[in-house]
Amino acid sequence: MRVGCFEFKCPIVLAPMAGVTDRPFRILCKRLGADLAVSEMVTSNKALFGSRKSQTRMNHEGEVSPKIIQIAGGDVQMMVEAAQMNASLGADIIDINMGCPAKKVCNKLAGSALLSDEKLVYKILQGVVDSVEVPVTLKIRTGPTPDNRNGVAIATIAQDCGVSMLSVHGRTRSDKFLGNAEYETIAEIVDAVDIPVLANGDINTPQQAKNVLQITGAAGIMIGRAAQGNPWIFQQMRHYLDTGKELAPPTAGEKADVLKWHLQNLYELYGDYSGVRIARKHIAWYCKGKKHAAQFRSNVYKLETTTEQLEQVDAFFRSAAAENVEVLPAAPSESPSESPSETARDALSGAVA
Repeated sequence: MRVGCFEFKCPIVLAPMAGVTDRPFRILCKRLGADLAVSEMVTSNKALFGSRKSQTRMNHEGEVSPKIIQIAGGDVQMMVEAAQMNASLGADIIDINMGCPAKKVCNKLAGSALLSDEKLVYKILQGVVDSVEVPVTLKIRTGPTPDNRNGVAIATIAQDCGVSMLSVHGRTRSDKFLGNAEYETIAEIVDAVDIPVLANGDINTPQQAKNVLQITGAAGIMIGRAAQGNPWIFQQMRHYLDTGKELAPPTAGEKADVLKWHLQNLYELYGDYSGVRIARKHIAWYCKGKKHAAQFRSNVYKLETTTEQLEQVDAFFRSAAAENVEVLPAAPSESPSESPSETARDALSGAVA
């Protein structure tokens, strides 16, 4: 599949997640196998372009192309201006958010709230596509409600407007993250349009990735929550899709190395004070499933300095390596002897921090 000048074979993509897919996490996931990594959504309100949050979210320093900025809003002119500004700052692809179900976003008639107004969807998409020279992509849900799954209609509008790629989370706006993803609905959307479609929702394992691709016929998959604390999921899925064999999970030592790299880059981007606080949720995700993780998380939330965090992370994973015990057993592997060690180590060479 192609998106502008970029070509991919069944891409595995990091989904945009507010508060998660910042620059350090995007760089890390790309180095561990993600073909594309979408930024946190950036407001289209130009009065907020100069805010620290917006400036941080638009920062792609050190990130390899393609650099994807996601913009959110419900006003056509504001969305056009946001797209133009981000393209001028070096975005290779502009992604439009029409999938976020968060109340604070939908209350501003943005995100998945836009799915209820197909005329406005057309105006926004046509306006943005016509205003920039870079490819424009779109992320949606299957519709506003289970009684109004208009994903096929929205996808058709997107194609007619010149959108280059579509990502579909297999739930409606009102479903939020409840229930199971509707892969059959995604398959209907895939059949209705010629542009590439990515399937998103409840894809947590390499086996599930292969299954979803077979059910939907999608050109690729998009991974969200399953990547939190597990950036190795991209190389694991790629290896399985290419070979039919599983990679062994990362060792405790490998996890510690990657996590410490991640933390150091968070400190660099946000500063020590904010970096320590933002890092806490990532540390909690990385240690999920390990023995004594609950007590470790409780201790980490009380730490106030970067030195303390790094020391405690190192000690925790060193202890886990010595015990070599996981609370949650690894999934059965068809070929458990293959290891991601070399790939992970190579991927982190030349880190920005």
